[in-house]
Amino acid sequence: MTTRYETDIVSWANEQAEFIRNKQFHLLDLAHLAEEIEDVGKSEKRELASRMAVLMAHLLKWHYQPERRSNSWSRTIKTQRIQIALALQETPSLRTSFTDESWQKRAWADAMDLATKETGLDIFPEVCPWSIADVLTEGWLPA
Repeated sequence: MTTRYETDIVSWANEQAEFIRNKQFHLLDLAHLAEEIEDVGKSEKRELASRMAVLMAHLLKWHYQPERRSNSWSRTIKTQRIQIALALQETPSLRTSFTDESWQKRAWADAMDLATKETGLDIFPEVCPWSIADVLTEGWLPA
């Protein structure tokens, strides 16, 4: 008896992996497997967008609140850059996200939301004023 995808996804995933290992391909739930494989890529893109949003939110705070700059902000900026670089190293195809206009807009919108919530300011530009290259460059900070 096979586990239903809709009932227990963890058990289903373990079962599907076992079918593959045992070369029982006729038992595979191909439609749901394809869906889950696609979702892995989407999840990686969401993680990258989330890290970019945190990074850019901190760059916004750095730029618009110079009097509140702290080691904590510096550490967050550095950590996000490192984690983004590692993600790109492990999954180079994620670089295409940086040229995807809708992905960039979503990441920027999330960055503005985070910065607004954390600062109480509502003065941030609608479009990111920095290049992706600058945002990702170690040591770069907005003037």
